[in-house]
Amino acid sequence: MAYKNLQHFIETLEKNNQLVRIKEYVNPELEITEITDRVSKVYGPALLFENTGYDFPLLINSMGNYERMCMALGVKHMDEITVEIENLFKTLTGPKEGILDKLKLLPKLGQIASWMPKVISGKGECQEVVMTNPDITKFPVLKCWPEDGGPFITLPVIHTKDPLTGIRNVGMYRMQVFGPQLTALHWHKHKVSARHFNEYKKLGQKMPVAVALGGDPVYTYAATAPLPDGIDEYMLAGFLRKKRVELVQCLTQDVQVPADADIIIEGYVDPEEDFIWEGPFGDHTGYYSLADWYPRFHITAITHRKNAVYPATIVGIPPQEDAWIGKATERIFLGPIKMTMAPEIVDMVLPMEGVFHNLVIAKIKKDYPGQALKVMNSMWGAGQMMFTKMIVVVDGDVDIHDNAAVANYISDNVDPQTDIIFTQGPMDVLDHSCSKMAFGGKMGIDATKKFDEELRGDLQQKSDSKQININAEAVQSRFPEIKAINADLLKLGISLVFVSIEKNRKGHIEELNRELFKTDSFKNVKVVIFLEHTIDISDVADAVWRFSNNVDPRRDGFIVKADDNQSLSHIGLDGTRKTKEFDGFERDWPNILASATQTIEHIDRIWDKLGLGAFIPSPSLKYQKQLYKGGAVVEE
Repeated sequence: MAYKNLQHFIETLEKNNQLVRIKEYVNPELEITEITDRVSKVYGPALLFENTGYDFPLLINSMGNYERMCMALGVKHMDEITVEIENLFKTLTGPKEGILDKLKLLPKLGQIASWMPKVISGKGECQEVVMTNPDITKFPVLKCWPEDGGPFITLPVIHTKDPLTGIRNVGMYRMQVFGPQLTALHWHKHKVSARHFNEYKKLGQKMPVAVALGGDPVYTYAATAPLPDGIDEYMLAGFLRKKRVELVQCLTQDVQVPADADIIIEGYVDPEEDFIWEGPFGDHTGYYSLADWYPRFHITAITHRKNAVYPATIVGIPPQEDAWIGKATERIFLGPIKMTMAPEIVDMVLPMEGVFHNLVIAKIKKDYPGQALKVMNSMWGAGQMMFTKMIVVVDGDVDIHDNAAVANYISDNVDPQTDIIFTQGPMDVLDHSCSKMAFGGKMGIDATKKFDEELRGDLQQKSDSKQININAEAVQSRFPEIKAINADLLKLGISLVFVSIEKNRKGHIEELNRELFKTDSFKNVKVVIFLEHTIDISDVADAVWRFSNNVDPRRDGFIVKADDNQSLSHIGLDGTRKTKEFDGFERDWPNILASATQTIEHIDRIWDKLGLGAFIPSPSLKYQKQLYKGGAVVEE
């Protein structure tokens, strides 16, 4: 369905008991984040902060669970969109034998045309109020985490266009506010807007930019969608809402924006101007992304609806609202991936703990040896999938939405020596584990059932994990640097053990890994994941989150080959923090995210006034204990 505006979405959330209005004063600096973090961790409601000290209420966590994400997209289940896209692809690409077959396409083509965005004359609702002196500081812009470089606009729908072709791009890049008419634009070098910027620089022209906030929530989703170059995000929005997006001309820039948006920020970037030092920022990885140089955005006009609502989000240690936006992408783009890239793919999952780009699980219909490797390489060669750090491929009847079932399947079907491959390539700019920025190692795991040609010996080497007994006391006595062992997954038939270690020398993990698999306790274990001694490895979800962020698989994966074709091979993966002293790591390492004690205690005191029901303790109480010394950048 198409929402008339953001207020319409808010009313719909409220009617479905998915929204709480908070009338108590809450400061946008740190306090809204602390409340939202507590609520998002328990998949709680959308929050409308009506008393922020500003003239505009703030909406957050509006898409923070499966049901609300579906509501934003106008469906009951996300897979409805997957099926619809698949059927559309089949209709348009199937064989057309005669004139009647071709005539049958006309209604579908007419439907597609009805989704295309349209520029309308006159002004839109988004221009009902024009600020005499544009001032972005009049809005309740969040400072999210203690070490953030300042307040950030976190849900900006940013419009740019190619100066040569005029083709529009709509993306989402955070904006740090530096003053009433100055922000930064945090677009990475892989992004389309960054390429537009480079073209304006070649031409010696200022780059017009417009930012929309609010309106139909589909606009927010479409701005995050990994569409191919040249595909208009508003066509996707039109398809999802089943109604074309109406655009209006900006007042001071040659850019068109949604007529029903709540707030429009117009301005320009001057490619001849020096960049500004932007960040740090508490990012979706659960770590700070560190400060760097980014373009300056000069604001020339701000307009808004009467009774506009300022939309925002926070990102951080999962689960957060962005996990559900990622879930929508997973389901919506499954169809195109199956139809155009790897038709053998049956399903695909991006687990929350993998924070989008760290881990993908794909299920295929397997017909021949090596097919899993073919799928991995296809995925690494496709658009933003190129940033994926680890790809796991399974087959059969395993439910890939059940983490334990997937882990069991991997345990049964993977021979580390033959079924794990390493490669390297472009990585997400936010991946702090790479030795070189935005370039690092990747790992593919073939967890499919094997054909004879794929086996190392006559039989698949299996580990009877339930029979393994880890003598933790004996292991820790021999290796005192090991501070804890979590072998609970062995009881579930999963041949994986978490080990926390306090590193004390160069090459420590690789050496320990080799010796550990020689012990009676570990000789029948396939996989060990090493984490720091400060981490609570009893929390498997947290352990996977920390591991997937901290590992460069090609650098940090240590395979121990089997003695013969009847024996198990092993792999150890180093998910610890990397340092210059012990790892020769030259880049800065970021800290994890946690609220300050003062903020936590204040929210504790006012909790009963918020109308949020039973008290939810702060997630940061756990993560404060895991903070490294230093601020956003960890001290050596």
